[in-house]
Amino acid sequence: MAAPVIETCHVACSANRTPNVVSWSRGGTLAFGTCNSVALYDPQERRVVDLLNGHKGRVNTVKWVHREDCAVEHHLVSGASDNQIIVWEAQNGKFTQTVQCKGHTGPVCAVDAVYVDDTKILVASAASDSTVKLWLCSDTKEADCSHTLSFGSCFMMDVSLALLPGSRVPILACSGDDSRVHLYVQSSGQLQKAMSLQGHEDWVRGVTWASLGGELLLASCSQDCLIRVWRLCAKSGTDAHVEDDHTIIKMKEDIFEVKDGDVSSVFAVSLETVLAGHENWVYGVHWQPPVFKGGEMQQPLSLLSASMDKTMILWAPEEGSGVWVEQVRVGEVGGNTLGFYGCQMSPDGAMIVAHAFHGALHLWCKDQDEEGEWRPGVVISGHFSAVQDLSWDPEGEFILSVGSDQTTRLFTPWRKEGSKQATWHEISRPQIHGYDMQCLAMVGRFQFVSGADEKVLRVFQAPRNFVENFANISGDSREKLLASSDAANLPEGASTPALGLSNKAVFQGDLVQKTNKGEEEQFSSVSDQYQESYFHPLIMTEPPPEDHLLQNTLWPEVQKLYGHGFEIFCLASDVTRSVVASACKASKAEHAAILLWSTASWRQLQSLPCHTLTVTQMAFSPDARLLLAVSRDRTWSLWRRDLPTPESPEPQFSLHTHTGKDTAVHTRIIWSCDWSSDCKYFVTSSRDKKVIVWGPCRLDDSGDSAPPPEIKPSSSILDVGDSATAVAFCPVLCSDNSYLLAVGLESGRILLYRWSPGQDPAGGQDWSRCGETDLSQSHSLAVKRLRWRPRAGRACRENIKKDKQTEGERETEEESSWVQLASASADHSVKIFNINRQAL
Repeated sequence: MAAPVIETCHVACSANRTPNVVSWSRGGTLAFGTCNSVALYDPQERRVVDLLNGHKGRVNTVKWVHREDCAVEHHLVSGASDNQIIVWEAQNGKFTQTVQCKGHTGPVCAVDAVYVDDTKILVASAASDSTVKLWLCSDTKEADCSHTLSFGSCFMMDVSLALLPGSRVPILACSGDDSRVHLYVQSSGQLQKAMSLQGHEDWVRGVTWASLGGELLLASCSQDCLIRVWRLCAKSGTDAHVEDDHTIIKMKEDIFEVKDGDVSSVFAVSLETVLAGHENWVYGVHWQPPVFKGGEMQQPLSLLSASMDKTMILWAPEEGSGVWVEQVRVGEVGGNTLGFYGCQMSPDGAMIVAHAFHGALHLWCKDQDEEGEWRPGVVISGHFSAVQDLSWDPEGEFILSVGSDQTTRLFTPWRKEGSKQATWHEISRPQIHGYDMQCLAMVGRFQFVSGADEKVLRVFQAPRNFVENFANISGDSREKLLASSDAANLPEGASTPALGLSNKAVFQGDLVQKTNKGEEEQFSSVSDQYQESYFHPLIMTEPPPEDHLLQNTLWPEVQKLYGHGFEIFCLASDVTRSVVASACKASKAEHAAILLWSTASWRQLQSLPCHTLTVTQMAFSPDARLLLAVSRDRTWSLWRRDLPTPESPEPQFSLHTHTGKDTAVHTRIIWSCDWSSDCKYFVTSSRDKKVIVWGPCRLDDSGDSAPPPEIKPSSSILDVGDSATAVAFCPVLCSDNSYLLAVGLESGRILLYRWSPGQDPAGGQDWSRCGETDLSQSHSLAVKRLRWRPRAGRACRENIKKDKQTEGERETEEESSWVQLASASADHSVKIFNINRQAL
């Protein structure tokens, strides 16, 4: 089989901010909803192995359909804000959409499923339309809504299905905002209410069944900070009618009867225990998965709970007394986060995961050496809202991205000792902001400028602690990196004041702990009582967990740039690292001017007026002599760098040429632009579905007497069939000297084209489509930005196998046939693709 043209190298994403959105399979795969997709994540390999795209709205709930023999699951159920439920089935190792359940009139918030027999799955779903529905999905790929329960003005938050002991009769538990747990059983083909369990004093957020020998245990958790465990067992005919013996103290039992055909059975429900330990709303409970031992199922008595108090607790009964007690408590301390939305336990009980309000997964692993100790593990992370922009570091070693979740994140490859494969991880969160982030531009390796929904640009510089940890994780030489970033003046780290937006530098002297000289003399001033610096330098040899990212990986802000009148929209910097260009939202010409800033003094150099509406993107040519800008007014402008004179040594730009109303080819907003690596051509892409290459751009330094040469479309107009929201020229030419372009669409697909300038553009012969992302590789919403790695090869692959020279040379040769493309999308994800130029 031919090598694939595009392979997904990394997906950075996070869990949606809803309670039931994570589920752990017996095969060890963690499924979670991320935006409109379901991500399948392997915690051992530390990467997303597949993305399931099918929903048109946010995925709110995901559940594996567990098999009774504890084998690896074949089915996965997801429910979303598009009011639909999808059943996914594994076929040849890939999950495909098999059944769609349509019928709810509101977003689906919880699902659960059990096998009724080998070919039929019973799915229960709760939605915001105040109903709970039961669906029977058969292998004929059809879903039949067998029952609908309406709760009037109440909402059900969670549902859980199980089979009654000793029978194949399903029992359904629903919990909601009426503070009760409702039990329903299927009796004589009808769904009948068995009873309501009372006791909670606030909304019941979660319920889950566990099968224990001939009994069932039901755990329910609530906003009253408590967890209740109920026991359901079968009563033999004689038990049910014996007179109560008042000398024995027993828990009160509620009894209900079930008719299955001619057989009638009686079941009793009693309260087993009430678990108090959390200090805030408890959002999720999860039983340790059963294990198959000695030919029979064994259910470990271990219950995990997650709460808004930022902790997870593992509960189990004591061996002697049988009293349920807290075994382990893990969580995060500090940070500006809210608590946990839900929790899951790995099949072997050795790992636990929680997902937090900010989308982050928190993983803890049982320590093999110390009994009862748990430690944080390395886990995937990503933005929890639309990603607006990204940029490669000039050396191609890491990626910076900004998003509407008000964060800037830095991702780099990490190779764990002893593992062949490097995986990408977030190792720093340079900026956590109070405004939605819009754009960024790198100025050298360890400095960047970012723009947000405010009128100020902010400049950040990496602290010493980041440079040292980056060297540890990436394997680069620490001395070389510190030398390149002027280490003498670098602060250790940064912290943000409680009510501020600016990251303040923390220097070595700020970290000295004050010595206690008696209580009175301890504080020299009032402000000394409240230490602002939350930063503590850490030596990292592996990617940090979420709470370190939040508090210890900020970069100090070194400058603020004032000059724009509206929210910043786009940024660009040149390769000489001397100029940064910025533009803001504009509805008239005076605000649409581009501002140029000197990176040496951070002064404003120039204002470049030309456009009449928002400039949407800018790009400096690779030789830094031209600046291209495209705008919402459907035109582009090209600015040339003037020759330096003794009077003005700082760079100055003047208008070289631009398109007007009559020469503009695009008929809608131009979203994106980019330069070819040889500076001859540039490309524009627009909402009118057109992609056009313009050129050739020749600059002669003879003087300004000659009129600028006319720059016309050099290519035929390429219609890509959908709004083209991002475009990028690959810096490496193809083997036949044709240019490789990536085009990102509003639908989320990414297309690869080869453009040959020598071909006759009249018939569209100059374009050839040579690849596109398939359904699982594509984004589920608009592609916001595409960026090629600045050089050939794959990050982190170049410094392997230095010892085996001949093999290393062959590897280097093979490595140069690969290029990497990074994409940012409104679907909250950053993706990195490996593209094989030989296979194009």
